[in-house]
Amino acid sequence: MIEIYQEENTPVKAFLVGFENLSELKGLVKTLGMEVGGEILISKVKPNPQYYLGTGKTEEIIHNVEVLDCECIIFDFEISPTHQRNWEKLANIPCFDRHEVILRIFESRAATKEATLQVQLANLEYSLPRLAHSYGDMARQRGGAFGSKGSGETKLELDRRKIQEKIYSIKKELEKVRKNRQTQRKQREKIPLPVCALVGYTNAGKSSLLNVLTSSDVYEKDELFATLDTSTRRLSCDGKFSVLLTDTVGFIKNLPHTLVDAFRSTLEEAVISDVLLIVLDASSIDIEENYKTTIKVLDEIGATSNKRIIVLNKWDLVDSFTKIRLSELFKNAICTSTKTKEGLKDLENCIFEICMKNQIQCFVPYEDGKTISLIKRECFIIFENNKEDGIEFTLRTNTEIENLLKEYIL
Repeated sequence: MIEIYQEENTPVKAFLVGFENLSELKGLVKTLGMEVGGEILISKVKPNPQYYLGTGKTEEIIHNVEVLDCECIIFDFEISPTHQRNWEKLANIPCFDRHEVILRIFESRAATKEATLQVQLANLEYSLPRLAHSYGDMARQRGGAFGSKGSGETKLELDRRKIQEKIYSIKKELEKVRKNRQTQRKQREKIPLPVCALVGYTNAGKSSLLNVLTSSDVYEKDELFATLDTSTRRLSCDGKFSVLLTDTVGFIKNLPHTLVDAFRSTLEEAVISDVLLIVLDASSIDIEENYKTTIKVLDEIGATSNKRIIVLNKWDLVDSFTKIRLSELFKNAICTSTKTKEGLKDLENCIFEICMKNQIQCFVPYEDGKTISLIKRECFIIFENNKEDGIEFTLRTNTEIENLLKEYIL
């Protein structure tokens, strides 16, 4: 990746280029510690072999960059290694696309071994086709005799092989980590608790909701991709019935395929969950687009059969007119605020209502103390009647526990 140097406490000024709304790219740039020095929206064009954009638009961008004294150019679309190199030669400053911006953010956020390996893998797969540009000039300057390979080409092949070997090594290591994750998941499945996955656009407030609902301290910050790893916490109802809440990596529009593939195992938590809490930032002007992106990603990873609860978070930041509009747009949504605590009890009740939909009557003999303990620990008991040879329960529980109680159901 290209290195960008900056003076202490002086953010790098970036010039943004895109086809449409650049608000998301601005958020990514801000998260990376840069500031937006200028921007330009362009019409979609037939790709130019040299700069992707036409000559006139290319000259306009270079002029604006010089006038605004910007130190790098960031494209809100993917550019090829050839286009990247040509732009850098022309502008004489670093140029890269949103793919690399997201990779840089992920690199700075990775906290666990799995996340670190996933980011390393995505980085290497992104860098591999760009290797040739690191040696192009050297190969021409120091080429060997006719019919032989130049020294630059030899170095290129050597580094390419090293990267391919590293990719293979990381994939093997990731497989081990994923097997450990599956083992942990199987251990968790032995405790028959329903799972609710918090999913949604990055920076919608998923980690904040998890923390407030479960009194946890999962890392949270007002920036994109503050969470790259899944975190699971228990949410209890009256100290008895419990569900597991799992925080997941945030979604984003046009997430690079290398990162989708790399974080697929992390997103599996959403696929296997009983309920999806689709968390939306109600204060975002792009909320409708963010919702569409979230649904698209859920469809892509196969999370289509889960029950869903739409949560309009950050409700305290929304004006009265917008509240009316969003309430009509998302009719069954629950509106929440982690600051004012508005709607949190409604959200809890909704989660438990869905997860405890099964009300049953059962009679458990005293000798099966294990099942009686399970009921008293994990079920919402409506009625309990101690009889001579056992206990009669009327309770609400989830499907998993209901299956365990089959032989005792009246």
